[in-house]
Amino acid sequence: MYLGIDLGTSALKAVLLADDGRIVAQQSAPLEVSRPHPQWSEQSPADWWRALTIALAELVRGHAGAMRAVRAIGLSGQMHGAVLLAAAGEVLHPAMLWNDGRSEPQCAELTERVPRLAQVAGNRAMPGFTAPELLWVHDHPPQVFAKTVKVLLPKDWLRFKPSGEFFGDCSDASGTLWLDVGACDGSDELLAACGLTRAQMPALVEGSAPPGRLNRNVADGFGLNAGLVIAGGGDNAASAAGMGATAPGDGFVSLGTSGVVVPCSDRFLPRPGSAVLAFCHAGAARGVDGAPFAVQGAPSVDEGQLPAS
Repeated sequence: MYLGIDLGTSALKAVLLADDGRIVAQQSAPLEVSRPHPQWSEQSPADWWRALTIALAELVRGHAGAMRAVRAIGLSGQMHGAVLLAAAGEVLHPAMLWNDGRSEPQCAELTERVPRLAQVAGNRAMPGFTAPELLWVHDHPPQVFAKTVKVLLPKDWLRFKPSGEFFGDCSDASGTLWLDVGACDGSDELLAACGLTRAQMPALVEGSAPPGRLNRNVADGFGLNAGLVIAGGGDNAASAAGMGATAPGDGFVSLGTSGVVVPCSDRFLPRPGSAVLAFCHAGAARGVDGAPFAVQGAPSVDEGQLPAS
């Protein structure tokens, strides 16, 4: 038995899967987006945790035995969002989401600081990406930026909360503008352009690696066994791996809060001039000699963020 958790923008979904892939049960809990100003889009990570608690409680209520039989937890989640943590692990600021549009001036600033940004990161600087969001924090609530010890993506915070461990993966990190996507490694140059270092980033592993493990207190509350591996990837990369879209030429269309077309490739193919995004695939879909497939998708257009080609 396996437990899959997807942290979406409008809901958190949880699904119990048998070893043969059969769906045993599924639950969801809705999420609200806060828009305190025009172009702003935020969520409280505490609401993510509350939604997870609700969904898993429903699964335990109807399938306690199956929950105790879970062997591992797979996470996927909305990409790009910035969760800023202080030294004690507390959240310092609402999470700015992938569809937050306030950081357009910071996108221009970042592009000016690193002219080869798109060639390294595989993507143009656009509002909603994590790096310009952090530059916005630096410029506006600078005291929050000064206290920031770790920056986590949404699903990585959802792994940190029950494990206390700081890990990320390359598929999700591809959407930060801090990753050298072709090398599947963090870029000191891109981090420095935002006043950050690798020490403030989670360690990067393959999406299929066993980095986080569920601690005893949380496990007991969720009706699960302690020590379960918590692995995962960015939402579209995880979807691709789950449906078997892992070979060059495979692809799919996803229509949710955003819409993307995702073809797979066996090499890094940045096309920033066309506003197509170039991301690493999930770790389970590594190619020959460990070369990652690139997942390329059209960015959301529901917030009017798609630049002209």
